Amino acid sequence: MTDPGRGFEPATGDGAAGPPGRREAELRTAYEGLLQIRRLVGGPAGAGVPAPWEVRQLPRAVALALEAAGITPSALDAEGRRTRTGYRVAAGSGPERAEVTWVGPPGGGAAEEEQGRLTACAAVLEELGWVCLLYRGPRRRRFLEVEPPR
Repeated sequence: MTDPGRGFEPATGDGAAGPPGRREAELRTAYEGLLQIRRLVGGPAGAGVPAPWEVRQLPRAVALALEAAGITPSALDAEGRRTRTGYRVAAGSGPERAEVTWVGPPGGGAAEEEQGRLTACAAVLEELGWVCLLYRGPRRRRFLEVEPPR
Protein backbone atom coordinates (compact mmCIF):
# COMPACT_ATOMS: atom_id res chain seq x y z
CA MET A 1 0.00 0.00 0.00
CA THR A 2 1.15 3.55 0.60
CA ASP A 3 3.97 4.39 2.97
CA PRO A 4 4.25 8.14 3.65
CA GLY A 5 8.01 8.06 3.08
CA ARG A 6 8.04 5.82 0.02
CA GLY A 7 4.76 6.10 -1.86
CA PHE A 8 2.77 3.32 -3.49
CA GLU A 9 4.26 -0.15 -3.19
CA PRO A 10 3.27 -2.50 -6.00
CA ALA A 11 2.51 -6.13 -5.17
CA THR A 12 5.62 -8.26 -5.68
CA GLY A 13 3.92 -11.53 -4.75
CA ASP A 14 5.65 -11.70 -1.36
CA GLY A 15 3.08 -9.73 0.65
CA ALA A 16 -0.32 -10.37 2.14
CA ALA A 17 -3.39 -10.30 -0.05
CA GLY A 18 -5.12 -7.08 0.87
CA PRO A 19 -8.72 -6.11 0.31
CA PRO A 20 -9.48 -4.43 -3.02
CA GLY A 21 -10.92 -0.94 -3.17
CA ARG A 22 -8.64 1.98 -2.43
CA ARG A 23 -5.62 0.05 -3.67
CA GLU A 24 -7.04 -0.01 -7.20
CA ALA A 25 -7.20 3.78 -7.31
CA GLU A 26 -3.66 4.07 -5.91
CA LEU A 27 -2.43 1.53 -8.46
CA ARG A 28 -4.02 3.44 -11.34
CA THR A 29 -2.48 6.71 -10.12
CA ALA A 30 0.98 5.12 -9.71
CA TYR A 31 0.88 3.54 -13.17
CA GLU A 32 -0.31 6.73 -14.84
CA GLY A 33 2.56 8.51 -13.06
CA LEU A 34 5.02 5.97 -14.48
CA LEU A 35 3.75 6.59 -18.01
CA GLN A 36 3.88 10.37 -17.51
CA ILE A 37 7.49 10.18 -16.30
CA ARG A 38 8.35 8.12 -19.38
CA ARG A 39 6.80 10.77 -21.65
CA LEU A 40 8.63 13.60 -19.88
CA VAL A 41 11.99 11.81 -19.98
CA GLY A 42 11.71 10.20 -23.40
CA GLY A 43 9.51 12.53 -25.42
CA PRO A 44 6.52 11.40 -27.48
CA ALA A 45 7.92 7.88 -27.96
CA GLY A 46 8.94 7.71 -24.29
CA ALA A 47 6.01 5.58 -23.11
CA GLY A 48 7.69 2.56 -24.76
CA VAL A 49 11.08 2.99 -23.08
CA PRO A 50 11.85 2.43 -19.38
CA ALA A 51 12.79 5.60 -17.51
CA PRO A 52 16.08 5.70 -15.57
CA TRP A 53 14.32 5.40 -12.18
CA GLU A 54 12.61 2.20 -13.40
CA VAL A 55 15.97 0.68 -14.26
CA ARG A 56 17.32 1.62 -10.81
CA GLN A 57 14.27 0.06 -9.12
CA LEU A 58 13.62 -2.67 -11.64
CA PRO A 59 11.73 -5.22 -9.48
CA ARG A 60 9.41 -2.47 -8.24
CA ALA A 61 8.80 -1.16 -11.79
CA VAL A 62 8.14 -4.67 -13.14
CA ALA A 63 5.70 -5.43 -10.29
CA LEU A 64 3.87 -2.14 -10.97
CA ALA A 65 3.49 -2.98 -14.66
CA LEU A 66 2.22 -6.50 -13.99
CA GLU A 67 -0.22 -5.43 -11.30
CA ALA A 68 -1.51 -2.56 -13.46
CA ALA A 69 -2.09 -5.04 -16.30
CA GLY A 70 -4.41 -7.00 -14.02
CA ILE A 71 -2.17 -10.01 -13.58
CA THR A 72 -2.65 -11.58 -10.15
CA PRO A 73 0.28 -11.45 -7.73
CA SER A 74 0.97 -14.37 -5.44
CA ALA A 75 0.40 -13.74 -1.74
CA LEU A 76 1.64 -14.93 1.65
CA ASP A 77 -0.12 -15.38 4.98
CA ALA A 78 1.26 -14.15 8.31
CA GLU A 79 3.40 -17.30 8.62
CA GLY A 80 4.96 -16.83 5.18
CA ARG A 81 2.98 -19.59 3.43
CA ARG A 82 1.72 -19.03 -0.11
CA THR A 83 -2.03 -18.48 -0.14
CA ARG A 84 -2.60 -17.43 -3.75
CA THR A 85 -1.14 -18.42 -7.10
CA GLY A 86 0.33 -15.59 -9.15
CA TYR A 87 3.48 -13.78 -10.17
CA ARG A 88 6.39 -13.13 -7.84
CA VAL A 89 8.95 -10.43 -8.73
CA ALA A 90 12.41 -10.36 -7.14
CA ALA A 91 15.84 -8.94 -7.88
CA GLY A 92 17.57 -10.86 -10.66
CA SER A 93 20.97 -12.47 -10.93
CA GLY A 94 22.70 -9.15 -11.54
CA PRO A 95 22.18 -5.42 -11.47
CA GLU A 96 19.51 -4.12 -13.84
CA ARG A 97 17.74 -7.49 -13.83
CA ALA A 98 14.54 -8.74 -12.27
CA GLU A 99 13.19 -12.25 -12.09
CA VAL A 100 9.51 -13.12 -12.44
CA THR A 101 8.27 -16.54 -11.33
CA TRP A 102 4.78 -18.05 -11.19
CA VAL A 103 4.23 -19.48 -7.71
CA GLY A 104 1.41 -20.62 -5.47
CA PRO A 105 0.41 -22.83 -2.57
CA PRO A 106 1.65 -26.43 -2.62
CA GLY A 107 -0.56 -28.51 -4.89
CA GLY A 108 -2.18 -25.39 -6.36
CA GLY A 109 -1.12 -26.07 -9.96
CA ALA A 110 1.32 -23.17 -10.40
CA ALA A 111 3.89 -25.39 -12.14
CA GLU A 112 1.37 -26.44 -14.80
CA GLU A 113 0.36 -22.82 -15.48
CA GLU A 114 3.78 -21.19 -15.40
CA GLN A 115 4.75 -21.26 -19.08
CA GLY A 116 1.50 -19.70 -20.27
CA ARG A 117 1.31 -17.21 -17.40
CA LEU A 118 4.95 -16.13 -17.71
CA THR A 119 4.47 -15.72 -21.46
CA ALA A 120 1.56 -13.38 -20.70
CA CYS A 121 3.76 -11.46 -18.23
CA ALA A 122 6.46 -11.14 -20.90
CA ALA A 123 3.95 -9.76 -23.41
CA VAL A 124 2.93 -6.99 -20.96
CA LEU A 125 6.52 -6.11 -20.13
CA GLU A 126 7.82 -6.22 -23.72
CA GLU A 127 5.09 -3.79 -24.78
CA LEU A 128 6.53 -1.40 -22.18
CA GLY A 129 10.04 -1.74 -23.63
CA TRP A 130 11.56 -4.39 -21.33
CA VAL A 131 13.60 -7.30 -22.69
CA CYS A 132 12.27 -10.64 -21.39
CA LEU A 133 13.86 -14.06 -21.63
CA LEU A 134 12.11 -17.24 -20.47
CA TYR A 135 14.42 -19.79 -18.81
CA ARG A 136 14.11 -23.14 -17.10
CA GLY A 137 15.77 -23.12 -13.68
CA PRO A 138 16.21 -25.47 -10.75
CA ARG A 139 13.68 -28.30 -10.50
CA ARG A 140 12.81 -27.53 -14.14
CA ARG A 141 10.66 -24.55 -13.08
CA ARG A 142 10.48 -21.71 -15.56
CA PHE A 143 11.26 -18.08 -14.78
CA LEU A 144 11.34 -14.84 -16.69
CA GLU A 145 14.42 -12.67 -16.64
CA VAL A 146 13.64 -8.99 -17.27
CA GLU A 147 16.16 -6.30 -18.17
CA PRO A 148 16.19 -2.89 -19.85
CA PRO A 149 16.93 -2.65 -23.57
CA ARG A 150 20.58 -2.15 -24.46
